[in-house]
Amino acid sequence: MGWVALAVIVIIVAFIVIAILSGIRIVRPTHRGLVERLGKYNRYAMPGIHLTIPFGIERMYQVDIRETLVDATPQTIITNDNLNARVDAQVYLKVKDDEESVKASQYNVANYQVQIVQLARTTLRNIIGTLSLKSANSERGRINEELRTTLRTETANWGLEILRTELKEIDPPADVQETMNKVVKAENEKISAVDFATARETQADGERRASIKQSEGVKQAKILQAEGEAEAIRLVNEAAEKYFVGNAQILRKLETVEKAFWQNAKIVVPADSDLVNVIGDLAGIAPVPQKQPAQQQPQQSQQAQRR
Repeated sequence: MGWVALAVIVIIVAFIVIAILSGIRIVRPTHRGLVERLGKYNRYAMPGIHLTIPFGIERMYQVDIRETLVDATPQTIITNDNLNARVDAQVYLKVKDDEESVKASQYNVANYQVQIVQLARTTLRNIIGTLSLKSANSERGRINEELRTTLRTETANWGLEILRTELKEIDPPADVQETMNKVVKAENEKISAVDFATARETQADGERRASIKQSEGVKQAKILQAEGEAEAIRLVNEAAEKYFVGNAQILRKLETVEKAFWQNAKIVVPADSDLVNVIGDLAGIAPVPQKQPAQQQPQQSQQAQRR
């Protein structure tokens, strides 16, 4: 009997140890646990080690609370301008880490990842169906925000947090894409031509301004030169009046002769005129009156001598 009792005790202890070990559950920091006892919710399990009653009496269901990417599979949507666009989107979400949210993600919806995909696809069809293809491509931000708002409203009792939504692509048909590429190319060429014309206009305007500045400089230089010459003439006249009083006409005559010789001019002196009077005529000075000879005969004798 001693050996039998000892064997029974060993078996009972082993059974208890196995039961305890089989009832140990470890919850990671990235998860939260829901413990059910006999099919009914019993308690909420935070990260760490937890003991449950084995043999199916208690069961723990772990829920991942990390951010999850759900891909709304591509679909063809008819836009408002009757074009078929291939649309693909992504939804970033996570289960909130509080007890009520974790319970809602498991008890209020059968499979939130599958259902969020269908809901996103339906919402995209409703949004893009009211827009033209051009508007859909240019208003991606508005579409993303409207999709996120709709998903948050529809999944409010699922215990989810819709972080953001992203449109991956909105592809038009091949022929429409080719036409759009041609339009974009034409627009780029137009912009390039306008920029080139503007640059040429700017360059021409700069050259015109430079020419005007140069002409103004030449004009100003000539004005300064003329003013200098006038000032020099004035100073010469003042000096002549001051230092050569009574001899201004002589100075004028000398200047006239100097200019005549400088220009290689020929001066014809009539037989009955004096050189001084001829030079005076050139200078604009009245001729000096000549005195009449007292006797006619000496003049005739002088002419005879000259002959």
